[in-house]
Amino acid sequence: MSTVFRVGMSELKTATPKDVLMALGLGSCVGVCMYDPLIKLGGMAHIMLPDSSQARELSNPGKFADTAIPALLELMEKNGALRRRLIVKIVGGAQMFSISGNDPRLNIGSRNVTAVEEALAKYGLKIAARSVGGNLGKTITLDTETGIVNVKTFNCPVFQL
Repeated sequence: MSTVFRVGMSELKTATPKDVLMALGLGSCVGVCMYDPLIKLGGMAHIMLPDSSQARELSNPGKFADTAIPALLELMEKNGALRRRLIVKIVGGAQMFSISGNDPRLNIGSRNVTAVEEALAKYGLKIAARSVGGNLGKTITLDTETGIVNVKTFNCPVFQL
């Protein structure tokens, strides 16, 4: 029987075969899933903000895209994953609230997606699948036995990445 490990906002976690990682209610946040199919190790980051450069406090690397990606990669490699085998999938980055004016700084969702894409590219990681943008939150699960990411959007059927 599998155990479901919840990955809360700004958290990073890994799980071994037969376990499931879950992030609930990804709105503007981005869920990054990494999976090594040979050892069936999964990792997930629930990233809240794009950039740590303006942060007053940096004790939580899972909060920002530029710190969460290297921290999750390090955690995966520490647990036996090889970077060249990693399958990466991203979900989230929605625009949850209407924005008056055209200030792109207020669109945290798209900024998060861009920051995640840039951080992954910096470490040579390619995105195998994605479900980003829109204006609805999503809940995701990563099945460590298969590497499948299930995506549930409000009032829509579950689909797989």
